[in-house]
Amino acid sequence: MAPRTVLAVLFDGLQSLDVTGPLEVFAGAELISPGTYRIRTASLDGAPVRTTSGLTLVPDESLAGAGDPDTLLVPGGPGSLRPDPRLVDWVRERGQRAARLVSVCTGAAVLAGAGLLDGRRATTHWAYCDRLAREYPAVEIDPDPVYVRDGHISTSAGVTAGIDLALALVEEDLGRDAALTIARHLVVFLRRPGNQAQFSAQLAAQTAQREPLRDVQRWITDHPGADLSVDALAHRARLSPRHFARAFRAETGMTPGRYVDRVRLEHARRLLEETADGVEEIARASGYGTPEAMRRAFVRTLGTPPAEYRRRFRPATTP
Repeated sequence: MAPRTVLAVLFDGLQSLDVTGPLEVFAGAELISPGTYRIRTASLDGAPVRTTSGLTLVPDESLAGAGDPDTLLVPGGPGSLRPDPRLVDWVRERGQRAARLVSVCTGAAVLAGAGLLDGRRATTHWAYCDRLAREYPAVEIDPDPVYVRDGHISTSAGVTAGIDLALALVEEDLGRDAALTIARHLVVFLRRPGNQAQFSAQLAAQTAQREPLRDVQRWITDHPGADLSVDALAHRARLSPRHFARAFRAETGMTPGRYVDRVRLEHARRLLEETADGVEEIARASGYGTPEAMRRAFVRTLGTPPAEYRRRFRPATTP
């Protein structure tokens, strides 16, 4: 089988890790299975580009001279938000022919500008989701996941999410063992599931302005297995249930129930990844009560039951 060409598009103002992170994953796969990938980089005129960190990257070739890649990768950074029209035109043409089209962070803006995301679900860095949704209403922007795969097009959130997505693509090509070996060498988890939230519940929600509500937020995080009903939380905040629910949503941007659900899911995920505790014990500690209730929450939110989540995402204890 001929090597699969992975071509990363370079331009001034890109974020260097958006390129180097995913390419290190593919390079690791090439070490494990020589002849699998052919990694190339290209800029509009074949000239060096300057990244946001001041690092200068020298491409292998110009975009005009590059062949059709199997995987076309478009990184993010300020330069992707105001791209050269020639770059957008090139991505529009070649992106339709690539077997896999991938964006990292705000690289999704280039794909959207080329019309390649119209009618598709996509994500990008959380700070730019609203902007992309306004500028490209034909694209369904989902601000929550680490990455989204819609057909042959994959978009990912900020920076390190590109590594998660690249590991997923390598796992698809070479299997889980190869992806796990690469993850060990890079000292990262095998990969976060694509629909894992970009933020923890504490970061996704705003911090409440009033001290009683902030105390409740901390209590929920520290005691996921406790009674976290609206009545119990309202009592802790010394407010009526109705007033508490209204104030909590107004100050944090989400209902108490949704906040509790996120905290409990994160707590259960962490225990599955980091401990050898049984599913029943984790369900109790995380506030689900029963393994079945926890299973329903995992399938609904992550698309996989707890046992399968542990099998796939718990890192090995030894390299």
